[in-house]
Formats: sequence, C-alpha cells, structure tokens
Amino acid sequence: MMGTSRSGHYYKSKNKKSDAFLLEKIREVATEFPCYGYRRVTAELRRNGIMVNRKRIHRIMAQNGLLCTIRRKYRVTTNSKHGLVKYPNLIKNLMPVRTDELWHSDITYIRLEAGFAYLAAIIDGFSRKVVGYALGRTLCSMLTIAALNDAIRTRDTASLTHHSDQGFQYCSREYVKILKGSGIRISMSGKANPYDNAKMESFFRTLKVEEVYMSEYRTFEDALNSIPYFIEEVYNKKRLHSSLGYMPPEEFEDIFNKNKTHQLVLT
Repeated sequence: MMGTSRSGHYYKSKNKKSDAFLLEKIREVATEFPCYGYRRVTAELRRNGIMVNRKRIHRIMAQNGLLCTIRRKYRVTTNSKHGLVKYPNLIKNLMPVRTDELWHSDITYIRLEAGFAYLAAIIDGFSRKVVGYALGRTLCSMLTIAALNDAIRTRDTASLTHHSDQGFQYCSREYVKILKGSGIRISMSGKANPYDNAKMESFFRTLKVEEVYMSEYRTFEDALNSIPYFIEEVYNKKRLHSSLGYMPPEEFEDIFNKNKTHQLVLT
C-alpha cells in the first residue's frame, strides 16, 4: 500500500461497499418506478432513511445505465374551431393555496397497436392529485363529462375554478351546464396558449413516460386494465413530486388537511 495510509485504504474500501449497497437500493426503486430520475431516486432513498448526496446517486445511476431516456410523441386533441361559447381566462398569475381551489382539465391520446384511446383527466392545481378521469375510444364530449362527474363525486366544489382549453368538449352545453349547476367558475386558456395548463401537460408526460411507453398497449382493453392502476395507486399514492417537497399527492393533501384542521382547532 505504497503512498496510501491504512485509514485511507479502509475508507476507500468502505466507499466501494457503500456504492454497491446504494446500487442495490437504487435498483429496488427503479423496479417500482422505472423512469425516476436521480433526484426522485434520491428523495425516495431519503424517505426510507438512507441519507445520500444527489450527485453520488447520479454518478452511480450513470455508471450502471440507469438514467432514463425520454421519448416524446404528439397528437392534436384540441379542436377550438366551433361556434360554442368560450370563456375568459380567470387564472392568470393565480397560485392556489388550498385543495379544490383550482382544477385543470385536458385530454391526451394513448397510442394502441392499431389506433388510439383517449384519456380525459382533471388534476387539483394545488396538490397535483388526479381527482377525476375517464378513458374512451373517441374524443366525444361524453368523455370529458365522465371525467368531470368522477371528480365532482368525491371533491368539494365550493369556491372552485375549473380551467381548460377552448376545445369543443369543454365548451359543450352539457359540460358547461354541469359546471354551472355545481357552482364552479369556468376559465379557459386563450387560443394556442397552453401555459396555464402546464400542470396537465406535466401529468400527461409522466403518464406517457412512466406507464404508456413502458407497456405498448395492443388493445383498448389493455389500456383500460393498466391506466387506472397507474393513476390511482402509483401517481396519486406513491410517485414523488418535486413541487410537493418530494411527496405523493395524497400524502401532501393528508398533511395539508391535518394542519388546516389543527389550525382551526387552535383558533
């Protein structure tokens, strides 16, 4: 061991063993969340009591081919060329401070072996939780109505704003009637202005990268059997969100609601 102290030798050996241990733990996380980046892997390890530096996790993942490559696809799902009433944008610069203050709605496509399926979803703008969704074979307005009814069934719609694009599905008379009947304010992005619905785009990107592209559905039934599980059991309950302090949406909501209840008791 010329040029290396005894303590230095043992320190390096311990480091190598620690890298092997971390690699095993990283692979356990990657098995459940195949497209987690190094930041979320680090957060997941820390939640399990393993305190480690992000740069070290990045190095180990890079050395072992565990960093994800994101695939991107695009298909238009919005048709705003219609004669239905369109509504103004009410959420410019709005930062929600509670659950059920702002909902974001949108539609995306799911590529099948032959054709497409379509997912309409609604997320809470504060917690990022998917609060309603529906999967269908066409882009008809009944798809978005099913997702809206799914959300209304389990959430508080008092003092709520619903935001979407100007697609005919969201401007349809029946959809607007449900919103107004539930006392929900209607907000829509301007034409070719997707930025106010960026949270929906983020959710759809996560869905595609971490579920759809990993599965390559053959039939509509394949998608119907897999997507609800990903939304309800993985995305809402397990997947860590950097914007939520690396917590899943349901856990974030639970903590927020408990703190709110505690503050009400104190006052």
